[in-house]
Amino acid sequence: MSVRNLDLFFEPRRIALVGVTINPNSVGGKVLGNLVAAGYRGVVYPVNPSSEAVMGVQCYPDVRGLPKVPDLAILCSPARQVPGLVSDCGEAGIRGLIVMSAGFGEVGEEGRALEQKLRAEVSRFDGMRLLGPNCLGVIVPGLGLNASFAAGMPGAGKVAFISQSGALCTSVLDWARDKRIGFSKFVSIGNAVDIGFSDLIDYLGDDEATDSILLYIESIRDAREFMTAARAVALRKPIVAYKAGRFPESARAAASHTGALASADSVYDAAFRRAGIARVLDIGEIFDVAELIGRERTPRGPRLGIVTNAGGPGVMAADALISMNGTLARLSEASMAALNESLPPVWSHSNPVDVIGDARAKRYEKASRILLEDQGVDALLVILTPQGMTDPSSVARAIGRTAGETRKPVLAAWMGGESVAEGIGILVDSGVATYTTPEQGVRAFMTLVDYSRNLQALYETPREIPVEFELDRPAFREKLREAFDSGESVLTETVSKMLLEAYGIDVAMPRPAQGAEEAVSVAVETGFPVVMKVLSPDLSHKTDAGGVILGLRDADAVRDSFHAMMGSVRERAPEARIEGVTIQPMIDASGGVELILGIKRDPVFGSVIMVGMGGTWAEVMADTALGFPPLSERLARRMLESLRVWPLLKGPYRGRPAIHLDGLLETMIRLSYMAADYPEIVELDVNPLLATPNGSIALDARVVVDPLEAGRMTRPYAHLALRPYPEEYVRSGRLKDGTGILLRPIKPEDEPLWMEMLSACSRESIYSRFRYFFRWSTHEAAIRYCFNDYDREIAIVAEMEQEGRRRLIGVGRLVADPDHESGEYAVLIADRWQNAGLGGILTDYCIEIARRWGLRRIIAQTTTDNARMIDVLEKRGFSIERDLSTTIVDVLKVLDD
Repeated sequence: MSVRNLDLFFEPRRIALVGVTINPNSVGGKVLGNLVAAGYRGVVYPVNPSSEAVMGVQCYPDVRGLPKVPDLAILCSPARQVPGLVSDCGEAGIRGLIVMSAGFGEVGEEGRALEQKLRAEVSRFDGMRLLGPNCLGVIVPGLGLNASFAAGMPGAGKVAFISQSGALCTSVLDWARDKRIGFSKFVSIGNAVDIGFSDLIDYLGDDEATDSILLYIESIRDAREFMTAARAVALRKPIVAYKAGRFPESARAAASHTGALASADSVYDAAFRRAGIARVLDIGEIFDVAELIGRERTPRGPRLGIVTNAGGPGVMAADALISMNGTLARLSEASMAALNESLPPVWSHSNPVDVIGDARAKRYEKASRILLEDQGVDALLVILTPQGMTDPSSVARAIGRTAGETRKPVLAAWMGGESVAEGIGILVDSGVATYTTPEQGVRAFMTLVDYSRNLQALYETPREIPVEFELDRPAFREKLREAFDSGESVLTETVSKMLLEAYGIDVAMPRPAQGAEEAVSVAVETGFPVVMKVLSPDLSHKTDAGGVILGLRDADAVRDSFHAMMGSVRERAPEARIEGVTIQPMIDASGGVELILGIKRDPVFGSVIMVGMGGTWAEVMADTALGFPPLSERLARRMLESLRVWPLLKGPYRGRPAIHLDGLLETMIRLSYMAADYPEIVELDVNPLLATPNGSIALDARVVVDPLEAGRMTRPYAHLALRPYPEEYVRSGRLKDGTGILLRPIKPEDEPLWMEMLSACSRESIYSRFRYFFRWSTHEAAIRYCFNDYDREIAIVAEMEQEGRRRLIGVGRLVADPDHESGEYAVLIADRWQNAGLGGILTDYCIEIARRWGLRRIIAQTTTDNARMIDVLEKRGFSIERDLSTTIVDVLKVLDD
């Protein structure tokens, strides 16, 4: 499990400690003490030319003189010495480095220059990886490895923690020891000049010791890598993140702390949702969530059962649950009968189950077991307040026993101080997530519920909305070059709308007029009523300057309005250049909803799509949603459903008809194509976009461009956080008998066709492809194969038309590892189309794609009785390895440079 050599940090056999001194309280001294105290079973080489030994361990003058080459070197020396030491380590063959030294990008320009030297030295040595600088180090409790200068050692567990803040790490460790929460891996990444969140998420995704991941994020450098890694892992393991720097002022502070740029918090929020990450907004919440997932209990649904010995706290819990869109579990008739039999007559007779203030441990235990056995309850919250006849410790022991006998999450809220302290300790030791207030427990529960809900929505199969383009997109780009190269960063309304119209978005196209009489002439040709707008490259918000007049119904109104507008604009915006006015038809807005639709380029995550309530009140209402291109029908619809204005859109609402929803969704999808095609777009506003029962039309548009951006691109679609559908891999082909087929990458909308193809495959074909009798007929199974991240996986389907319907008849799938060095290949052909040459066609195409990706080798597996596939692979240079003890055949192809 390499993921770019990270085993060197988590499973080192030998460690060199460079810069350690005889002072046990120095950073190096603390690290050495921790390595020894934690019981690290490998070899440690202290390196210091001035000392013969440190803490009784022999010292070496430099890394070149060590008895054996270490896997890992920990550098604790002053920052100015670090680049030279990195070079020494590289020359000595050391490929894993932790730089704990501070004084780099976080301290200003001089530190950033030193950081650049550090990067340059790391890049000189093939396979070298560096953690830090300015970091606390790494802890792997299960291996007795404490390569950090933190005080104390946490226990082993299934939760991994990654943080940019070393100081926060020490607080988390202290809290975890108190709560008996263990960790699989504990990593401080500091300034992250090399190893960052994406590397570690990929690694932990394949780590059998890790079941869930907690992140403390101040900033992200490579959004594309982060999104790819998080999307791949979040489907299998919960990822919970706390993002520091939510507001512009605190974001700047966070950026100076880590030497990275700040990003708008709403964009981070959208990114976390799209990646399937659960977000908490209070650092205390991440502890609360860790308390729950650290017990290896993840809720399967939102239905919470509550047992309490006081009505007030039960109501508090129910209020918190409902306010967070949770569900108060409805108890079954059997459960109600069992509770009636077990509880006093005056119990609450509903959920929350109030077992009354005199409840002892036995009553608590009975009520809790009844709720946990109810199929309508997904998790249980037990609340205790210290009352006269309550024994908090006895109740804690009873709940601990009960929790140990169920797979459902059990949470506890022991409210009080000294009188409940012993009970809290018993619950913690029993593995029960324990909180001091009901709201804390509910919030942790709902964070994980929202995580599950978000994943379900993200991977809901979208409907196919056909989006076709009549324009030649490369030719149209050339046509726009003159506007991009004009020197004006703001395109005129006419050019802005021409761009929208070219992408199939309906617009109210303006026509320019320089004087009053020309405006009258244009208005007559357009047809009354008309809208007049000032034509100026300097006015973004024309209404504020008196530059928009609606509903002009005759020539006199146009003439008078022209003169009035010129006077108003010159008075309110005297510096603005005025080039005349534009005239466009007045669109009937009755029954419509004014929206704003736009593109914004974020400095971290690149182009994002925004939709929300529009018109002159857009900024006041602040009812917006953000998403990342490319958009599907499902993703676009989710954005609309999150708006407060959604009831007006879906209608009917108080006599207002529903708007043409599919038309609006198509407009959003088309805009996302534009965002992908034009990295030059810095901002694009369509405000208002009028959504009506008959369709959507752009009434005003403004585009801000940076014409040099395309030239800065280091890879295709570098301005996007997600790789769009790879249209370049769509091509035609023919089977041996001449039958025409279309080869193209699979997309989520193909799920019904994919399932239909598998239904046409025999059990033998399914077994040969998956090496077991794969249960393919569920949406959960289809997610893995139809929802591809095109940066590292692609499935090429063979499509044909048969009896007027599109059908899939075969698929070749190529999945690159996170290191992007090797790819795993598999192919499936529907039985009816076997022996038609399709397996060879798909294999050849996937080999071609692997070469384009720069992969070094392709690996595959099949069964010994799949002679046709073995023959296809052998003819293409795959080496075949047969294991006589199994029915599995391993195949490998090394690709030429």
